[in-house]
Amino acid sequence: MIKEEKEIIKLEDGREITLTTGKLAKQAHGSVEVRMGKTHLLATVVSSKEAREGVDFLPLTVDYREKFAADGRFPGGFLKREARPTDQEILVMRLVDRILRPMFPSDYHAEVQIMISLNSHDENVKPDALAALAASTAIAISDIPFNGPISEVRVARIDNKYVVNPSSEELSNADIDLMVGASIDSVAMVEGEMMEVSENEMIEAIKIAHDAIKTQCQAQLNLAKKIKKSSPKREYCHETHNEDLRKNIMEATYDKVYDVAKQGLGKEERSAQFKAVKDEYIATLTEEEAEENSNLIGIYYHDVEKEAVRNLVLNEGIRLDGRKTDEIRPIWCEIDYLPSPHGSAVFTRGETQSLTTVTLGSSTDVNRLDGVTYQGHESFYLHYNFPPFSTGEARMRFSVSRREIGHGNLAQRALKKMIPEDNPYTVRIVSDILESNGSSSMATVCAGTLALMDAGIKIQKPVSGIAMGLITDYKDANKFAVLSDILGDEDHLGDMDFKVTGTADGITACQMDIKVQGLSYDILEQALNQARDGRLHILEKLTDVIDEPRVQLKAQTPKIIKLEVPKSTIGGIIGPGGKIIQEMQATTETVISIEEIDDKGVVEILGTDQEKIDLAIEKIRSIAFIPEKGKTYKGKVKSIMPYGAFIGISSNTDGLLHVSEIAWERVENVEDVLKEGQEIEVKLIDIDERSGKLKLSRKVLLPRPEKK
Repeated sequence: MIKEEKEIIKLEDGREITLTTGKLAKQAHGSVEVRMGKTHLLATVVSSKEAREGVDFLPLTVDYREKFAADGRFPGGFLKREARPTDQEILVMRLVDRILRPMFPSDYHAEVQIMISLNSHDENVKPDALAALAASTAIAISDIPFNGPISEVRVARIDNKYVVNPSSEELSNADIDLMVGASIDSVAMVEGEMMEVSENEMIEAIKIAHDAIKTQCQAQLNLAKKIKKSSPKREYCHETHNEDLRKNIMEATYDKVYDVAKQGLGKEERSAQFKAVKDEYIATLTEEEAEENSNLIGIYYHDVEKEAVRNLVLNEGIRLDGRKTDEIRPIWCEIDYLPSPHGSAVFTRGETQSLTTVTLGSSTDVNRLDGVTYQGHESFYLHYNFPPFSTGEARMRFSVSRREIGHGNLAQRALKKMIPEDNPYTVRIVSDILESNGSSSMATVCAGTLALMDAGIKIQKPVSGIAMGLITDYKDANKFAVLSDILGDEDHLGDMDFKVTGTADGITACQMDIKVQGLSYDILEQALNQARDGRLHILEKLTDVIDEPRVQLKAQTPKIIKLEVPKSTIGGIIGPGGKIIQEMQATTETVISIEEIDDKGVVEILGTDQEKIDLAIEKIRSIAFIPEKGKTYKGKVKSIMPYGAFIGISSNTDGLLHVSEIAWERVENVEDVLKEGQEIEVKLIDIDERSGKLKLSRKVLLPRPEKK
């Protein structure tokens, strides 16, 4: 027998989100259907009963897939089957993972797999705002240990009014687009883009989102009460501890670790000295003790490092590299670093470095997107690469990681609103991280700004980015430290990673992950204000190098010319099988594209040699030539007949200059006045309606002699 349980969430504007369970995927440990409008998501969760041996972390996998059938479409390409996830699907996976992962018990190490599928799509409902709700509900109604529920909502400001979970059409007019993840008690994740808004406006948007999330969390609790297996949660024991060993390691190593942390060493030397303290302790043990407790020694020693570093910040205001809490690492940057790219820059902050290039292209170079929920293209896009050597590692790279896609997306969102609407180029930015010790995505934003200006893109304002951290005292909520420009270790050992980008006038993008519950809005406000000060400091460093986009494009930078031609001439320009346009591109060494827009043909010519660009323009204009009655043309005598001459007024358009229209006086022999190849000016005086033949006149352009 099927027993369906249901819970309905009502939004302020009257729309409804329905949570149901009991009909589909009943062998999963938890499954839930989420419906809003015509959108349908199915989320399932399964967790192994025991942890694998030697695993001391949470092996959580979040998989989100959009089915093409959900939009009544076939997969593009040769293989008619959904294959690797799109970037958009990966970004949704990251959104869900980042909010769920901190909510599992820290000592739960059994494998957890969450699968979310979009099975029906409504163009007025964005499914990414429902994915975390679906995943959390599936866990809430299962017996898997979880400190939730949580949920995520999108909040947008449209015409100064905040809207929760807006449609795609509404979102296109928003100046704030935030995805917020939270539990009933506290906000844990924020990500989005904005049009230079203030810190207070951003906090207001987060509060509105949190109010909506509280309602969604309560609905999950209500549904879980109806499901018998959701309580009590399963019992587990994935960690066995030795408290005497923990205490012994703390007493033997804490002061030494604290002293190393206080020296303000570089990343490599600091790591070496921390390892030396650990090795020194292990040397005091017998071989049997060291081998038997090797895993626990690693865990407990990591706890010592974490506590020492945190206490150093909280008690003395000193950070691992010796900086004050609001101090930015040394910065150096340089533009025009590479001779061949259209724009390039190096940005280095401390031990984090980005080498970034900008490439300018035509409309044929856009990034085409063909997903289930969105089809279109991007004329501005950014790719982020994180090679292993940037952290001193040697490991294989098989494909672009989810992290690389996420960091690249954040940097792209930070910069894209500063690209002017009338920018004629397709712009591709590539950031290669050459060194990494904290906030390489923010280094990408800074290097991207420099490279764009070096390429001559007329960005509206320069953008900088900074990553903020947080250290809190678990025993005293009023004791905390907000850290500017965090190191990798401070991200790992701290309680928050808050990336903020913006211009001198406001925030353009952000990404925040919080590892502690109960973060107050006062702390959030302080972090944002401190981030603003850091952003402005970094902006000064950028504008010291280049304060506005270069006026003169580099010699290797292509120029773009756009022409409008009659719609009827598009086929003639392309030619059979593209023969004519391909020949033009080969002879003029340009890239030519043409598309129909508003019943007109728009031709785009991309090239570096102005003479060859002019030649391409001439060829296209001659093909797209439409003669106009009453207009004067410069033509060439093609052939001479007894009754007149045929004049070419374009490469493929001739007209008849009758002998009576050559001059005012009588012309007995045409060749007495005109020669083949001679250039003359003629006026188009008539077009035959039936045949389309052109009648030209030369004499009307000559002074008329006075009558005798």
